[in-house]
Amino acid sequence: MKFFYSAGASSLAVHLLLNELALDYEAEKVNLSQKTWAGGSYDAINGKSYVPALQTDDHQTLTEVAVILEYLARFAKNDTVLAPAGTKRYWQQRMWLNYIATELHKNFISPFRHGNWLPNTAESRTLIEKRVTPRLAYIDQHVGEWKENAADLTVVDCYLFVMTTWVKRLALNLADFPHLETFYHQMLTRKVVSQTMQAEGKPHALVENNH
Repeated sequence: MKFFYSAGASSLAVHLLLNELALDYEAEKVNLSQKTWAGGSYDAINGKSYVPALQTDDHQTLTEVAVILEYLARFAKNDTVLAPAGTKRYWQQRMWLNYIATELHKNFISPFRHGNWLPNTAESRTLIEKRVTPRLAYIDQHVGEWKENAADLTVVDCYLFVMTTWVKRLALNLADFPHLETFYHQMLTRKVVSQTMQAEGKPHALVENNH
């Protein structure tokens, strides 16, 4: 498999799961500003112009975080990261993946931003804070409901963790959500998380030409 990512982007969720499942893959870093990778135009891989993308061994190209997470769990035949299809816990996990994708992830994306970054103007940051705060408050009351054992790492944890890193990068107050704050720090203690974040390197800047 070939995995396309950008440091600190939503693709980090997929990167975490690939490493948790110890799957064999090639990681290809994408320059989101120039829409390029080592092989040339990234738009030729994914016309949506964002990460992640996964080229599978059977020559499919998959996009969208939630879809790729489910594909990898099924590919690895791992019922810990994603419950067996059709079970009550499976539908809970699918519900949370969809909620994170549509109500949290997409509300971090502002039309008032410059380039392919997180909100990077005062106007966009204010808008994003207004949008994501009630979603974070809702999730804060339900952290961990999607898994049977607290020690398990699930597809939902992978996706939600990336969203908490975005909260931190935007300097929003995660302490307002104590269960999410605890979740964030617990995730950081996982070896697969620290190793994956180290492998990706520093996330792209929140503002253009900010070094």
